Amino acid sequence: MTRLTRNTKETSITLSVQRAGDEIRVVTDNGFLTHMVETFARYAGLGLELEATGDLKHHLVEDVGIALGAALKREVPGTAARYGSAVVPMDEALAQAAVDIGGRPYYVGRLPSRLYEHFLQSLAVNMGATLHIRIARGKDRHHMVEAAIKAFGLALRQALQEGDTVFSTKGSVSMEWGSS
Repeated sequence: MTRLTRNTKETSITLSVQRAGDEIRVVTDNGFLTHMVETFARYAGLGLELEATGDLKHHLVEDVGIALGAALKREVPGTAARYGSAVVPMDEALAQAAVDIGGRPYYVGRLPSRLYEHFLQSLAVNMGATLHIRIARGKDRHHMVEAAIKAFGLALRQALQEGDTVFSTKGSVSMEWGSS
């Protein structure tokens, strides 16, 4: 389990996350963000406790994405399956997500909400993941965003599955930091 507290002048976030958990408790100042984070955790198969407050909706959504991504980065096992993909229909909406949690941060995707596009980008980059999101169709913005969040959750669930070997031709990557 990874625990993280992140405080700025704009937001206060406390969270605990674990792979293969089933208890989810999310409390934020924004009902839609609470719904999306709960949905993401459920579909990803994560245990998650999150409390977050913020001065503005944008700051809150962005900072929750940053904190959740940073915490999830520590939950990636060395022998993770690494890749995952999913397609999710939700009424008239259809979304696809593909993820690589191998440490190469990148985000590509267009959502009908720049705020939740920014949430996914912040989460992916801080997790060190490559995330591609595609909305194939839809009319209702809520359905399109929620289908994308669900697809990402299912794809991440696949990618986090632990195997018996490092899934890379490079093997394990080791970096050492120092200061002069």
